[in-house]
Amino acid sequence: MDSVEALVAHIQGLSGNPTEISHLHSILKQSEETLRAHASNLAPYIEQLQPSIHSLGYLYLLEAYSCVPVPRENVCSFHACVVGFINSCSAEQIRIVPEKFISLCKRFKDQVIQHQLPIQAVAPFMTAVRKLQASHEQLTTLHSDYLLLCLLSKCYKAGTSILNDEILEIDQPRDFFLYCYYGGMINIGLKQFRKALECFHNVVTAPMTPINAIAIEAYKKYILVSLIHQGQIPTFPKYTASSAQRSLKSYAQCYVELANCYATGKYSELEAFIQSNMEKFQSDNNLGLVKQVLSSLYKRNIQRLTQTYLTLSLQDIAKAVHLSTSKEAEMRVLQMIQGGDIFATINQKDGMVSFHEDPEQYKTCEMILQIDSSIQRLMGLSQKLTAIEEHISCDPVYVTKIGRERPRFDFDDFDSVPHKFL
Repeated sequence: MDSVEALVAHIQGLSGNPTEISHLHSILKQSEETLRAHASNLAPYIEQLQPSIHSLGYLYLLEAYSCVPVPRENVCSFHACVVGFINSCSAEQIRIVPEKFISLCKRFKDQVIQHQLPIQAVAPFMTAVRKLQASHEQLTTLHSDYLLLCLLSKCYKAGTSILNDEILEIDQPRDFFLYCYYGGMINIGLKQFRKALECFHNVVTAPMTPINAIAIEAYKKYILVSLIHQGQIPTFPKYTASSAQRSLKSYAQCYVELANCYATGKYSELEAFIQSNMEKFQSDNNLGLVKQVLSSLYKRNIQRLTQTYLTLSLQDIAKAVHLSTSKEAEMRVLQMIQGGDIFATINQKDGMVSFHEDPEQYKTCEMILQIDSSIQRLMGLSQKLTAIEEHISCDPVYVTKIGRERPRFDFDDFDSVPHKFL
């Protein structure tokens, strides 16, 4: 244990001087085997360090300590130690060894999930993500873990804090797939179906050579959310990977058939189809969404009526969309008016519904500000894309690869000089 004591002394002596951090890092790297060998006995040495000052050394010791199973009686103190470190540590020092910080955070996440206490890690993980990021445009490995904790603890609003970031830097494709997949599920929990659809769309259309399980599960939810929000499944855009276009539908055949049944507009047939495939939807953990799809069919059928009629009685609406009473039809029409799904007025005296055109004239100050904000955002995105393209085009690896793939020309490939110029 003398070597561990000497290492702690080095940490205490070198951490305060920024110019000595690189030297301390090399010492810590050479001592990894020693730390692993004494992992279960590191707790007293960790207590001698201050996470805000000795962040790099503290991280090495705490990460090594977390490698061995933590005794049940020490779990609470270990969690408190990790949370205190995340909140106090120096972002500059932990970014020197991001893989160790990520490893520590993931073990902490696994433990709180194992003990069914995911809510305890939500706030610390938000801090960990921000400290690990070089900028808010960077996607880290911890993003998806943070969103998973938000899902398990049902803290959906907490997840929106990173979902609203514009991500432009991605290291690992799997991190992006999980980030968008969990993000879609969080938006479903918030009833933000448009944003959920965007998240699942990003998974389904992302570049992929072999189909992965995340994309398959995302496509199933993509179909269901599309039916709830739009009433139909959008076609694959041209930039979708060919492997996804070929295979995703075959992996989600039951959901494609559900969408085809939905398109008929017949409530009884859709309900019967759901009943016959109940086990499949339950095993996929999508039964709740499927029930929302069934409920949304009433809304779609009412919207279809607005394309045919200018006025219609509540009784006729109830009959057309297979609702039990005119009172139930009135409640659904009111909900759709409040949600902006249709524009209509209800005459309480004679029970008639009058359908109207969209009253938005797109000339109010609020609408002009909204349009201007969207234009400014698109201009900023265009500038970032241009900068990324310029960076890639100057990358030596990219230039070398393009040079090898570009066909070589011989003099015979060019037309000879026209005779009139000779």
